[in-house]
Amino acid sequence: MEVRLKKEILGIQFDDLTRSEAAQAGAALLDEDKFHYVVTPNPEFILAAERDSEFRQVLNGADLVLADGIGVVYSAKIQGTPLKGRVPGIEFAADMLNCLNQRGGRLYLLGAKPGVAEEAGRNIVEQHPNITLCGTQDGYFSDEEAVLLKVAAAHPDLLFVCLGAPKQEKWMARWGRHTGARMAIGLGGALDVFAGKVARAPESWQKLGLEWAYRLTKEPQRAGRMAKLPLVLVKAAGTRLKKS
Repeated sequence: MEVRLKKEILGIQFDDLTRSEAAQAGAALLDEDKFHYVVTPNPEFILAAERDSEFRQVLNGADLVLADGIGVVYSAKIQGTPLKGRVPGIEFAADMLNCLNQRGGRLYLLGAKPGVAEEAGRNIVEQHPNITLCGTQDGYFSDEEAVLLKVAAAHPDLLFVCLGAPKQEKWMARWGRHTGARMAIGLGGALDVFAGKVARAPESWQKLGLEWAYRLTKEPQRAGRMAKLPLVLVKAAGTRLKKS
């Protein structure tokens, strides 16, 4: 397995990859006949991992750790360990769907509100006819083992786990290897996007790193969460000062 350059950003070991490099690394993992899990931390993950050592350990134990938020990229630069760029989870997921479609593999969707995974699955299969949607399960469950058995019985190659952080990451780390999947990706609200329930920011906003601002205009209730993000930049500045 190729050794990738890791850069520590506020306690999290990120893979320093472009989107295309991440897609290549993901394709290589899908080729291996064993389980891998991928995490896509944003600034909220970093703050949560600071308080939750298990979460931090799970993030750093992933096969791929991709910088999802522009706040991570800014923090890396401020800290003096710049990353090549951000790799949004939704884009990495799209690349893995293309990869799975080329191979003709099996996909399982876990998470979101009842009915959303099914709708996301219909859209995905419509665009990727060589993918078999082998099962879905909403995120409103209490018996983790029962869900594991259901997923394992479907024999997926690729598993999207969309339960929100840190639940999805801890679920993958604890149960993922027992699912039989080759890769699981923690993807938060991605199923809502694939289902057409939530629209991504226009490309112009994405290029400017303002996807978070676009989401805030559409979902003002996120203001409380967004207010935490400058804390990450301040902490990165503090790390830089300690090094100097």
